[in-house]
Amino acid sequence: MSDSDEALLDRPIWSALTTSHKHLAEGGPLARRYPVDMTPFADMVDMSATSFAALGDLMSPSQVAALFTPEPVEIPSGFKVVLAETGEQMIGSPADSPLRDAEIITLGAADVPAMTALVELTKPGPFARRTHELGTFLGIRAGGELVAMTGERMKPGKFVEMTAVCVHPDYRGRGYAQALLAAVARRIEARGDVPFLHVFSNNTSAIALYQRQGMRIRRRLYVTAFMREG
Repeated sequence: MSDSDEALLDRPIWSALTTSHKHLAEGGPLARRYPVDMTPFADMVDMSATSFAALGDLMSPSQVAALFTPEPVEIPSGFKVVLAETGEQMIGSPADSPLRDAEIITLGAADVPAMTALVELTKPGPFARRTHELGTFLGIRAGGELVAMTGERMKPGKFVEMTAVCVHPDYRGRGYAQALLAAVARRIEARGDVPFLHVFSNNTSAIALYQRQGMRIRRRLYVTAFMREG
């Protein structure tokens, strides 16, 4: 992929909602968001007050919108910030990591309660009732319990985001995250797409893991989540 292709990743949410996930987008030319039962991600054509107003019209008072932007965002009056962090955007092909003592399975709608429970335990990021519909999710079970999973989320053009990389605390250190990440990446690449992911800048252990697997930091993004006031 050329630098011009990778430019889609500077605004990954907007790029996804105007390309591969255009059919899922709620909103119009100024502001778009994913259905809230998939993910809280949203973005705007620019950071003007008019665009923020258009996004606000898509939100109920209890809903959160989360932006991934290349520059810090100044939230206008009428909204309140609930999260302001930085994240590293990483891209590349994770090395294969075979497992000897576990089987990787494909997860579906029937697994959502178990997937949700694992996310609540490990806190990898937002995961909603229909997040699994955004792409393939793979997992590992032990003793009938889901103990690890990873899947696909945003799809800006020919790039596919890997997400929900989580392992039950009792099963860490067995290579499950590495194996699942590699398995999801191979599926993405088989379609002719390019895998990438996001990780909070303070999650140094995860960043080191992804770098050991052959991924590189492409750039830093600003993660801003906010609600309507009142």
